[in-house]
Amino acid sequence: MSRRIQITECLDIDLDTEKWVCNRCNFKLGSAKKRYKEGCLVYDRNPRDIYNPIKGDPFSFAPDPKWVRYLEYYCPNCGVMIEVEVLPPGHPIVHDIEIDLKALKKSYEGKDDESHN
Repeated sequence: MSRRIQITECLDIDLDTEKWVCNRCNFKLGSAKKRYKEGCLVYDRNPRDIYNPIKGDPFSFAPDPKWVRYLEYYCPNCGVMIEVEVLPPGHPIVHDIEIDLKALKKSYEGKDDESHN
């Protein structure tokens, strides 16, 4: 049995294969040495689809698509939403999780695999 560690609500790392894994459907999203987002489906949403401005109110707090975009990341197998980012247009995708696999593996050496699934 593989040693998997939950990293976020829907995202695990399999220490034996060194892969990001969707913990809902067990789909492998790619190498844990890279960004998990590279293995996800990305929906670049118009913020006005989420927060509609109030007509005639210039201060309705609805995000302006010229200033903000919502990037939603989904598992390509089961469709669970893994992450959402709010970024200015043109900003590169954020590298939000970087795991020291060597140190993580070392911390789990000799431990009971059953307690980490």
